[in-house]
Amino acid sequence: MRTSKSQALLTATVAVLQEKGYGGLTTAEVAKRAGVSTATLYRRWRSKEDLVIGTSQEWSYDLGPAEATGSLAGDLRALLRDKMATLNGPGGHLLRALIGEAAHSAALSQALNAAYVQPIAARIETVLGWAAERGEIPPVMNPRVVTDLVLGATTSAAFFTRAEGDAAEELLPFLLRALGAQTL
Repeated sequence: MRTSKSQALLTATVAVLQEKGYGGLTTAEVAKRAGVSTATLYRRWRSKEDLVIGTSQEWSYDLGPAEATGSLAGDLRALLRDKMATLNGPGGHLLRALIGEAAHSAALSQALNAAYVQPIAARIETVLGWAAERGEIPPVMNPRVVTDLVLGATTSAAFFTRAEGDAAEELLPFLLRALGAQTL
């Protein structure tokens, strides 16, 4: 459970990253915005990188296996909606600010992979397994490609195209066709 000071630091970190980017973020600025001392910040995180990694882990949402809806279309719809909600919320704001920096920091890249990519990859693998067991699709030999399709499409919709309407519903028929499933 987060303390109010930890919550304030996480919120301030996202705000500073959005405004100034990773290069412009300082622990002093984050502490000031959070209304705490830098000593308080350093008791929780040892460095700027640790602060940003910790914030990314806290703001990522659990996209682990959900309850099966009984159909591939229903399971993918839920997954796509969850991912779009994440990307349009604080976790997405943080991700937007850090994607470029991750190319220069192995630790940050690994943290973002663990916080954003791995949970969705595990959920996709589960959803595809359920669909194969129900006979809706043949077993998928490389679920990572499906993960890339989902991540690419949802990230593009949330960050770049700012799709009007329900991006999850727009993406769903194309994803179903790519998997060889019955479309809606």
